[in-house]
Amino acid sequence: MSIVGNSGYRVLIYSHDTFGLGHLRRCRTIAHALVSRRDDVSVLILSGSPIIGSFEFRSRVDFVRIPGVIKLSNGEYTSLNLNIDVDQILEMRESIIKHTADVFNPDIFIVDKEPLGLRGEVESTLRMLRHRRTRLVMGLRDVMDDPVHLREEWDRKQCVPALAELYDEIWVYGLQEICNPLEGIDLPPGVENKMAYTGYLPRTATQRPTPEHGALGLEEPYYLVTTGGGGDGVNLVDWVISAYEADETIAVPSLVVLGPFMAPAEQKSFMERAEKIDKLSVITFDANVEMLMHNSAGVIAMGGYNTFCEILSFDKPAVIVPRTVPRLEQYVRASAAEKLGLVKMLTEDKGRDPRQMADALHGLISQPKPSHVTVPNLMGGLDRVGDLVDRWLPPQMAAE
Repeated sequence: MSIVGNSGYRVLIYSHDTFGLGHLRRCRTIAHALVSRRDDVSVLILSGSPIIGSFEFRSRVDFVRIPGVIKLSNGEYTSLNLNIDVDQILEMRESIIKHTADVFNPDIFIVDKEPLGLRGEVESTLRMLRHRRTRLVMGLRDVMDDPVHLREEWDRKQCVPALAELYDEIWVYGLQEICNPLEGIDLPPGVENKMAYTGYLPRTATQRPTPEHGALGLEEPYYLVTTGGGGDGVNLVDWVISAYEADETIAVPSLVVLGPFMAPAEQKSFMERAEKIDKLSVITFDANVEMLMHNSAGVIAMGGYNTFCEILSFDKPAVIVPRTVPRLEQYVRASAAEKLGLVKMLTEDKGRDPRQMADALHGLISQPKPSHVTVPNLMGGLDRVGDLVDRWLPPQMAAE
């Protein structure tokens, strides 16, 4: 079969990716689902992730890597690798984004999380494509932040007018029963009508074991400890290792994935501590972390969006230790999920008592799986996204 008329439909996805892996992995999941569903769609991802090249992409999915930036503790941005002024970096990024969109000429443009992009870098592209009548979609995870902080941030960035003026639809990759990501935002008339809740985005595990896996000796049941990108995962890893140091009776070993963005000094320290404990294995990064989770007996994680989707997809009992700085996103999600009985949550309110984590590790092996709770359309996100795309992109004529 060959498509007649043109080279097929084109979907462009923007992922600003200043830090971590969450945005990139979500966009990649959506891209793969779209090309798997339809053979007349190609997807191009715009990303600032420095490790996007470490991931595999399916046929008809590709990426453009824009210069990376990183957010400092004071809220300012700086270049990730280049020794040039951040304003120049942002100017370059905006130019690359707009030129790519101009040439690629997408039928649909999906912007992940930031309505105007990093420091407004996508606004000119949005206006150009709107003039061409490209369908413009704002994609939001289930939880953005607590309402007070989100309102302050979006007022400062002038995001709300963009939802009314520029976007055709707002896709929320979650369920309204769990969270409304725009709760507390004073939305202009008509914006709420643009919102479509898709359900969570299911994940699959690729049967692609690496030599490193075999060297870890993971045949026996193990827990997966994952920090996502790892840049803010130090407390979680320290707590888990401290539990094994304090309690030699924890029966199930753990595989700790530190994350590629954890500081090298922290990585080295954790690896040295773990070498003294038979029941701990530590690796820095695995682009196929879904397979590690699929094979695990349970998960200890911070509870970012992608990890939460994987826990539900692979039906793993989980202990979530959410971060609360600089956002409450993970805490809001974990609290709602715990109330539904999907996961258990530990917080650092009273410090990181090794005995508390040890108790959680003892109990995780017998903790009920998420599937013991019935939540309608919980994992219907990719099918719903496909349906939303189909409404705008009618099947093209095909011939032998």
